[in-house]
Amino acid sequence: MSYCLNPDCRQPQNPEGTKFCLSCGGKLSLKERYRAIAPIGQGGMGRTFLGVDEDRLNAQCAIKQFLPQFQGAALAKAKELFHREAVQLFELGEHPQIPNLYATFEQDHHLYLVQEFIPGQNLLQELYQSGPLSETQLREFLLSMLPVLQFIHDRGAIHRDIKPENILRRHPDGKLILVDFGVAKQGSATALAQPGTTAGTQGYAPMEQLRGGQAYPASDIYSLGVTCIQLLTKTPPDELYDSLRGRWIWRERLAVPVSPQLEQILDKMLQEFVKDRYQTATEVLQDLRAGEQGSRGAGEQGSRGAEAQGSRGAGAQGRRGAGAQGSRGAGAQGSNIPPKPPTPPKPPTPPKPPTPPTPNRRDHVNLELEELRLSYSQAQPASPVSPGPPPKSTVGQKTASSDPIEADLEALRTEFGESS
Repeated sequence: MSYCLNPDCRQPQNPEGTKFCLSCGGKLSLKERYRAIAPIGQGGMGRTFLGVDEDRLNAQCAIKQFLPQFQGAALAKAKELFHREAVQLFELGEHPQIPNLYATFEQDHHLYLVQEFIPGQNLLQELYQSGPLSETQLREFLLSMLPVLQFIHDRGAIHRDIKPENILRRHPDGKLILVDFGVAKQGSATALAQPGTTAGTQGYAPMEQLRGGQAYPASDIYSLGVTCIQLLTKTPPDELYDSLRGRWIWRERLAVPVSPQLEQILDKMLQEFVKDRYQTATEVLQDLRAGEQGSRGAGEQGSRGAEAQGSRGAGAQGRRGAGAQGSRGAGAQGSNIPPKPPTPPKPPTPPKPPTPPTPNRRDHVNLELEELRLSYSQAQPASPVSPGPPPKSTVGQKTASSDPIEADLEALRTEFGESS
């Protein structure tokens, strides 16, 4: 099928192979090469179509038709700026997240851009299909898009229309692609700003862009901030701003709170005055990465502490387990070995004969004998002595005494080896 590019055509659809529109008679091919198939988007400054490049085996492309609502000198100025900016878009196409520019030309009083076609859904479609982004997903989104903005701004261009519809997730690699540079300007906003026309989209564009047509790198950062809070809340921008109190109320619409560090970044991106915002995308990236490094550092420190504690616990548990397992293993292993025959008991050792006491010194024995004699004499009462015949003396022979004390003393002397 071919689609007529005449804005006033009432029946723009035509069968394949038709060279002129069956309704208005307009030519259906552009530069005898590009042919529109179906409309895929429309904005305040023009329309976008899915097309084919017949010189490249009908490869798909995006055809953008620029429709400035100007007359006279303003229209001539708009055409001049369009061609100047086409050169700039060609240079921007060097970035892998910006579509390549294939051609730019004028035909039938309309201006055209032919660019690389990006298959996939835009982020607004994803938002209503999959729901709001988490903080982690939003950080990944910013880390992907901020370098693209910095690339654009470093080359003197400003996108001026950043919003979820103009960010595509390319199929099948999932890379985010920034599209719709049809209103990208290099200081040309004032020349094109006329009553009843705006560059940008209400709700996403900052006040300096909507009121005076002026745009700065900080203007794109503002629009990216609005896009972020919409992706976090799944709520249109107009419902996230309290005009009575003059402040954003996106926090109240969050299903899950975000970190204070991310809140501060988004608040600075959304400041009303240009001087209070981030001035470059690199500044936003620095704050964003600083927060991520702090989170990783705290997480790594906690992980190291947990690992050390786990290692100590595992070591202690392992030692206890190894001891228990070793004991059980030794017991189990021992139970498989046949028991050794019992060792016969050793015969009892006969008791040693008592060692005879070592003789003490003479004075000590005499002292003990004297004490015994004294004790015994005190215990026995004295008997009357009867006269009798004098005892016979035998020379060289001891006389046996009838006194029992003397007998005991004699026995003791004999035992200890003493003589009378």
